[in-house]
Amino acid sequence: MTTLLDYLHTRRSVTAKALAEPGPDNTQLETILTIASRIPDHKKLAPFRFLVFEGDARDQFGTVLSQAYAAENTHLDKTEKSYQAVLEHEQNRFNRVPMVVAVIASPIEHTSVPEWEQTLTAGAVCMNMLHGIHALGFSGQWLSEWYAYNSQVHTALELAEHENIAGFMYIGTKTANPKERARPDVAALTCYWQAKNKT
Repeated sequence: MTTLLDYLHTRRSVTAKALAEPGPDNTQLETILTIASRIPDHKKLAPFRFLVFEGDARDQFGTVLSQAYAAENTHLDKTEKSYQAVLEHEQNRFNRVPMVVAVIASPIEHTSVPEWEQTLTAGAVCMNMLHGIHALGFSGQWLSEWYAYNSQVHTALELAEHENIAGFMYIGTKTANPKERARPDVAALTCYWQAKNKT
């Protein structure tokens, strides 16, 4: 398991701006989504689903993003060049990469599985998807940002009232190796519980 340990110790997300063609084909995507779905899932509820953006769908969704941004920021001066630049960025946000997969947290009402556990399952799907992406030789980034929480975006994606976006998974081939970043001090975050002596 040395290779796996080395991978887990060195895995690093690649920013969307450093991702390019090629992206996964249909067979590779199926493999990625299958790997993503092999996660802890109490009662096997599968409280998640996938939305794939590729080809023209990326630009079409860009129109949704630019319109949603404009509606959310009516206080901004629309004549400013900076405002127009942001709208252009939103229009092209998904065009930066070959493929984006939205992981939708879709909890199911269940007497013994709290919604929080199902939300954690959706988060595990995102992390496992990154592993699958890298295992096939691609790179990815898990993002949410403002549009994951925007009601207009939710409506465009036809999310049910109980659903939320766990993440947008940007997928492509890296154009540069990412730099390592500071990591948590595990020792400072860890303690060993002991029962207090009763007096």
